[in-house]
Amino acid sequence: MREILHIQAGQCGNQIGAQFWEVVCKEHGIDTTGQYIGDSPMQLERSDVYFNEVSGGRYVPRAVMIDLEPGTMDALKSSSYGHIFRPDNFVFAQNGAGNNWAKGHYTEGAELIDPVLDVVRKEAENSDSLQGFQICHSLGGGTGSGMGTLLISKIKEEYPDRMLMTFSVFPSPKVSDTVVEPYNATLSVHQLVENADECMVLDNEALYDICFRTLKLSNPRWLTMSSTFIGNSTAIQEMFRRVSEQFTVMFRRKAFLHWYTGEGMDEMEFTEAESNMNDLVSEYQQYQEAGVEYEEEYEEEDA
Repeated sequence: MREILHIQAGQCGNQIGAQFWEVVCKEHGIDTTGQYIGDSPMQLERSDVYFNEVSGGRYVPRAVMIDLEPGTMDALKSSSYGHIFRPDNFVFAQNGAGNNWAKGHYTEGAELIDPVLDVVRKEAENSDSLQGFQICHSLGGGTGSGMGTLLISKIKEEYPDRMLMTFSVFPSPKVSDTVVEPYNATLSVHQLVENADECMVLDNEALYDICFRTLKLSNPRWLTMSSTFIGNSTAIQEMFRRVSEQFTVMFRRKAFLHWYTGEGMDEMEFTEAESNMNDLVSEYQQYQEAGVEYEEEYEEEDA
């Protein structure tokens, strides 16, 4: 069986991860103590993709939980499924990243990265045939974006032949009031383009609109879907363009830049990240225009 190692980083990543494991456990008939209580042998088929079976017939998630402050870890441990995780796989610091990508990538996160990699190596070595890694994180804060992309680059360097997939939540001013989110997101995209094999882009603004406008939910919770469809659409360029425009407005005025240069960053990194984001938008635009041209040629042939 090809195993997957799940990693969740930062507050958002750990909140998504907690819900993910709750759903996966229920699908496989595993209770909050890790015991199988299901009613069909099919539930345990392929369970070793995400779980390690240990003594006593317990199933333990193959997961690593990371944060630069203890609050999220404490909340996860005290949740209904908190006792199912391996205690040694909670890796956290005390100071936090303060919504600063540079702290997560260069200072606070860099100090914690070695203990995290030790846990990742241990889980990878205990796997019979590791297929790859999946990482849940957001791009708007400091830990998920800064330390998350640092970890992704380290994993890609150490395991270049393994699939690396991310579930990345892109920020929206509708959902958060963190003013430097465009900086954090753009700097993260710069890293993801280089190191990730697949990115599942979760647009917080689109999720917000779906919940409030389409589903009319006043208090959105984790939604149980009957099926999932994954695709790539050129329409995603609108989200990239939105973040890029917000980034440009701030960067022209050098707004809040001292928060990042104070952690050792250079302005050139911002320029390169902005250029990469614009290249990404242009690439999607080219595919969109190519699709239109192809459809026109196809219609002419039919005529």
